[in-house]
Amino acid sequence: MAQRVVHQVTRVLAPGCVPRLLTDGLKDYGTALLIHCGQWVHPERRQEKGPRPQPRWMPLPTLLYAQVVKSNRRRRIVGVTHRVVFGTRWAIEQILAACGWTINTAFVERLNLDLRQRVAAIGRRVNTLCQGEAGLRDQLVLFQTYHNFVLSHASLRQPLPVAEAPHGRGSAQRWQLCTPAMAAGLTDHVWSLTEVLLYRVPPWPQPAGV
Repeated sequence: MAQRVVHQVTRVLAPGCVPRLLTDGLKDYGTALLIHCGQWVHPERRQEKGPRPQPRWMPLPTLLYAQVVKSNRRRRIVGVTHRVVFGTRWAIEQILAACGWTINTAFVERLNLDLRQRVAAIGRRVNTLCQGEAGLRDQLVLFQTYHNFVLSHASLRQPLPVAEAPHGRGSAQRWQLCTPAMAAGLTDHVWSLTEVLLYRVPPWPQPAGV
């Protein structure tokens, strides 16, 4: 599964782009990243005599990867440590500091929480189980559409130049709601769930020349 995830990430990267990743302590991510973001390196010969050193598969010099390792006790987090796998801690912290971030996995953990709350089949300690891979995929696609087109994100909202008067009771609206699809320029308004369910999807794959 780690190989599949890393493979999908590297497929959508721009040519020549080397990712900088932060994950949990699963060791399989490091192996998958080394496979996809590595190169053959010929070590220098240390002795004049004897066979030449064999080439080694090493990570790219620009690859930066750190892990957030959590220690649990009785289903509670009791400690968090950071482990740098590829690159240096200084290089990783410098890049994250430019955006005001630190080494953490808060963003993906928040997304995982949304998934567990809205897709019953992958919730924790639930009686609703998925009956097959196709059914789970349909639920995840519906969640993805809802998350990107219907659900407005507080981190994406923009302040209004002038506060708008409320249509009924309540305080004046001071923020323009925004969804990830609006931030990406895919739409100009917040969709309703009815609009999503009634949207006519063109046939896929589309004929050539369309």
